[in-house]
Amino acid sequence: MAAPDPDLPRSLLRAVLADPEHLPEHLARFALRHMGPVADRAVARTREQHPGAEPAELRALVVARGRRNTVTEGAFVGGPFLLLIPVAFCAALLNQARTVLELAGLDGRDPTSPERAAELLVLMGVHSDTASARAALAAPAAPRAGARRTVLRPGALGRLTLRMARLLGLLGPPGTDGHQRVRWRQWAVVLIRSVTVGLVFVVGLVAPLVWLPYMAVSYHAATGRLTDRAALFYFSEPAPARTRRGDRSVPGLAHAYAKALGSMVLPALVTFLVLVAGVRIEHSQWPVVTMALVLLSVATGAFWQARRGRRRPRRE
Repeated sequence: MAAPDPDLPRSLLRAVLADPEHLPEHLARFALRHMGPVADRAVARTREQHPGAEPAELRALVVARGRRNTVTEGAFVGGPFLLLIPVAFCAALLNQARTVLELAGLDGRDPTSPERAAELLVLMGVHSDTASARAALAAPAAPRAGARRTVLRPGALGRLTLRMARLLGLLGPPGTDGHQRVRWRQWAVVLIRSVTVGLVFVVGLVAPLVWLPYMAVSYHAATGRLTDRAALFYFSEPAPARTRRGDRSVPGLAHAYAKALGSMVLPALVTFLVLVAGVRIEHSQWPVVTMALVLLSVATGAFWQARRGRRRPRRE
């Protein structure tokens, strides 16, 4: 299957940076414009390739493909490259949106219709109904002067990244990015997930790929929750149960663990060599260890990002 334009996540990020207050609406409109036609063709191709499949089987195929693509596009962010995390989140959001549009197409709805954008906002928990979602899409506020320059500041960019994580379902249940009331149990889930992500990120500053398996599992679970809501919305029934063992596995997870293990061994080896060599700054070895670990983290992350960038056009 032909892959979407790899520049789409960066294009979405540029639009969001120009008007960060309307991240969900930008996502919905952008996904409809770029993923709608892709989803329409994907549904037709799926039906053509599986002419005798039952509707539930077709939905299971779409859900499995959506999970796989979201994990692949979103999880492979290594090292302390904070500026790359929003790009990966945009890629994951677009793949989640495409999956929802494909499910709508299986229900006989036009994936390119503006109504799908409103439904996407409802399914992502931004609005409680399609009427309010349509109103938000029809009357977005004008971007503030200097908004992009403001968002590029570390604090503002961090807040934008957290909003993306909430939209993806990585930090909390549906509705935590919108204006719906959230029960204390839901806030507890948000707090636990936020603390976990923070700890994994801090560890990833030293061992830059240790958080890759965690992100892969998180994307897999969050996309599953979204597709369950979409199946209830479009078909009035839960998404098809995944009974085969292979359906429960996270694609590429073994590879992710291998990378994570390597990224932990390398810092340990560098630390050992620095301590044995006795290199010091201001009569202390720890500044040297810190500098070596930071440089190793950046180099490792750059290597995997460059390698992924070279291989990406040849996939699918």
